[in-house]
Amino acid sequence: MEKRRALLQAAIALWRTNGFAGTTVADICKAAGVSKALFYFYFPTKEDALAEAGVLSTGDARRVARARRAGPGELPEAIGAVLAALERSMRHSPPDLLIEATLEGHRAEHRALREGRPDEHHASRYLFLELLRRAQRDGGLPPGLDVLHVARGVQALLEAGTRHWAAGEYGDRGFAEVVGRDIAAFVAGHARIASGDAQES
Repeated sequence: MEKRRALLQAAIALWRTNGFAGTTVADICKAAGVSKALFYFYFPTKEDALAEAGVLSTGDARRVARARRAGPGELPEAIGAVLAALERSMRHSPPDLLIEATLEGHRAEHRALREGRPDEHHASRYLFLELLRRAQRDGGLPPGLDVLHVARGVQALLEAGTRHWAAGEYGDRGFAEVVGRDIAAFVAGHARIASGDAQES
């Protein structure tokens, strides 16, 4: 695992300096002091390494998500706190790398679907899934809400928001502010629909 971590650290450092497209697998291996064979033992492609590095960069946000309460009225504040932690970590990466990482996450999800791998197996990809599940257990979301479906939609908003923010489209507005509002509205809308469906049955 030490060599795997060294490869990812070397890759991230090079991507931040030279960009994703400007960094080869050979560059990463040279910086990490390992062979290309070892790289390919751990990662089938450079894109797979990028996808894993993307998971690592959400560590602070995931810790905040685990620590937040999610009962009635608490979910929007918890969403904002998670996004603020994510924004702090994203500020350390070049915009092009953030854009490429979100696009690769999208491609990885489609590969999994094409190969018939169940979505639950990749549940760790969805940053807000555990928080939404806790909100449902704590009474902050209705029991009939399909939380996995909502987490997928939230992830799409998160990734699109990351690309727009990285491209400078939000101007002076912060990532957490804009994307937090979008996600909170999306979750609230699905919660209202689920509550209405429950009342009708």
